[in-house]
Amino acid sequence: QLQLVESGGGLVQPGGSLRLSCAASGSTLDQYAIAWFRQAPGREREIIACINDYGLNENYPNSMRGLFSISKDNAENTVWLQMSRLEPEDTAVYYCAGRARFCLGDTKMYPYWGQGTQVTVSS
Repeated sequence: QLQLVESGGGLVQPGGSLRLSCAASGSTLDQYAIAWFRQAPGREREIIACINDYGLNENYPNSMRGLFSISKDNAENTVWLQMSRLEPEDTAVYYCAGRARFCLGDTKMYPYWGQGTQVTVSS
């Protein structure tokens, strides 16, 4: 069974950058699509970007503002989310999630989740 662990969150100033990591175990990422979601206080969880089993990226519209990009290395069994030009509105808990093969935008379609990592953008 796929297990996911996020890391790399923290406090960053507006305009700064962070790179989040999602380390997988229990299975190899060449069989799974991995998506990054985020959830801010009082708001619903929303998808940011997804990368499918073949390594093709899908960036969702709300990723454009913060200049987010997703990548993975199957050999390292890790997916990354590079975040640039962060704004206070990007403050949230960031989660990675997995499902078989291809990307979907609905949180309910992802059976495997990490515990989340907090990102706070503040001066």
